[in-house]
Amino acid sequence: MKPVKITDTTLRDAHQSLWATRMRTEDMLPILTELDEVGFFSLEVWGGATFDVCLRFLGEDPWERLRQIKSRVKKTPLQMLLRAQSLVGYQHYPDDVVREFVSLSVKNGIDIIRIFDSLNDVRNMVVPMDAAKKAGAHVQASVVYTISPVHTTKHYLETATALAELGADSLCIKDMAGLLTPIKAYELISLLKKELGIMIHLHSHYIGGMAVGTYLKAAEAGVDIVDTASVPLAFGASQPPVETVVRAFQDTEFDSGLSLRKLFHVAKYFEALRKSRSFERGITRISDMRVFEHQVPGGMISNLVSQLEEQGALERIHDVLEEIPKVRAELGYPPLVTPTSQIVGTQAVLNVLSGARYKLIPGEVKGYVRGLYGRPPAPINPEIQKKIIGDEEPLLVRPADKLEPGMVKAKLDSLELAQSEEDVVSYALFPQIAKKFFEERKIGVISREEPKVGKETKDTRTSLLSKEDSKLNLQEIKELIQIIDETEISELNLESDGVKIAIRKGPSVVAGVPVTAVPRQEVSSPVVVDAPVQSLRPEAVKAPEPVINANTETITSPMVGTFYSSASPEAAPYVKLGQTIEAGQIVCIVEAMKLMNEIESEVNGKVVQILVENGQPVEYGQPLFVIEK
Repeated sequence: MKPVKITDTTLRDAHQSLWATRMRTEDMLPILTELDEVGFFSLEVWGGATFDVCLRFLGEDPWERLRQIKSRVKKTPLQMLLRAQSLVGYQHYPDDVVREFVSLSVKNGIDIIRIFDSLNDVRNMVVPMDAAKKAGAHVQASVVYTISPVHTTKHYLETATALAELGADSLCIKDMAGLLTPIKAYELISLLKKELGIMIHLHSHYIGGMAVGTYLKAAEAGVDIVDTASVPLAFGASQPPVETVVRAFQDTEFDSGLSLRKLFHVAKYFEALRKSRSFERGITRISDMRVFEHQVPGGMISNLVSQLEEQGALERIHDVLEEIPKVRAELGYPPLVTPTSQIVGTQAVLNVLSGARYKLIPGEVKGYVRGLYGRPPAPINPEIQKKIIGDEEPLLVRPADKLEPGMVKAKLDSLELAQSEEDVVSYALFPQIAKKFFEERKIGVISREEPKVGKETKDTRTSLLSKEDSKLNLQEIKELIQIIDETEISELNLESDGVKIAIRKGPSVVAGVPVTAVPRQEVSSPVVVDAPVQSLRPEAVKAPEPVINANTETITSPMVGTFYSSASPEAAPYVKLGQTIEAGQIVCIVEAMKLMNEIESEVNGKVVQILVENGQPVEYGQPLFVIEK
């Protein structure tokens, strides 16, 4: 037996799990020196959703965040989470993009790379592991833990053995849903230690309340490192609190040696930050503990709540949680971890909201069934497979073997906007989002979400479910905008019940979000909204009214999201005005719920109206195209 080392996840997984990854770089910098002095095994500060959110919502360069953190953390290794061939995205990327991303991650400050594949398909981990080795990083290969008829102890041992043979420096058991019981942890870690003799790092979430007990039994079994978070960002969907784990190990052979005084000093900073941003605490609710039944990780539940809020259907959350296990079984029991958690979760949401199962199928779900993410743990239900991809045969080879190299194209496409190698990689991963970020950076105006302000609020989920007046607030704003558009008034300022709105002529946005698509909580007390109602795109014009008659059909948006006319900024639009299209033909993409959802026409005909602009937010049921039959 020996002391158990501790990794701090506060700056990555903890705020991803509780605060939708909205902690900013400026929030992190003041506490880095203190964190560095604590004596952690590592600080998890990057990867996962942080990269995407920095560009998409916070108006930050994720590479610059990493460099700033590295410049202040002198003693403690920096760690990141890598989604194998998906890197920090939601699809597989070509090998040259994977190698370049990993190389630059290490160059900019990463010391330890935790690599996992959502399907435990080891083939998808070969290239990122090799790239990390060559870049000089510590390679921590992960076994994703879940429960299903095919996820047995034998499966985990075989996966771990294959990863050890690939040269992993350590193994992580990634328990993203808090499903690993204390007894099972002892059994599994004892087995891996006996068979492989490799360093074992255990990652778990508190959501079901078992994680501290699981860590104690894991220590008895010989675990080397466990993941924790500072108490203001612990509990609930996050990790166990470091303070509790450190105290539990004190006066035993597992004593971590960390100072509780230093840890509470760090906690004081994060508690003040939490209150200033009005972020919620981690709380384990009865509904969260249903993870033992539906196996949906806490972070995924938070994401589902956000998705349903956007769609104006939060009351359907329980229906979605009932649907997810059904979809998961039909798709071959994939572990519910990014990106397969988004794939299963989004399909379940669409099944519930559309009223017909698999009527609307995102491109990523089709890609999963085609084998573009790897080998499912169990065979996909044949009837569902046929409904999704017809008679097409799924891939049997490693998915990335079918991908063309991507770096040269990304460099050419981003030539006018990219300022560094890192920019090119950002564009290769998220072309639409990166292009917008680069364009705003070029003119010196970066749009970013405003933090919540005001007094500390109650649990977001509970308050949203009880605020029936939110819908009225939004409707009133829409009506006011329509009235102003019909008058000579150019600007109107309103303040009522803690909500401040400034309305100006032009396409309407509230806090950077078009009013037609604004989430209800953006305009609900006690949140203060103070933003000009104007378009960030000067060339934007008011959407034309659809021309509808007996010989036309309207294609509408099946969800709230962002409209894209093509698959990438440089690609030609799927359809043009006057073009003849066929039923089943892709006409656009609506990005929603982290997936790029391909929208197909249900009729044959000619495109006589295109009612939205590329990159424009759209709401559920909003007309996109008018088709003349």
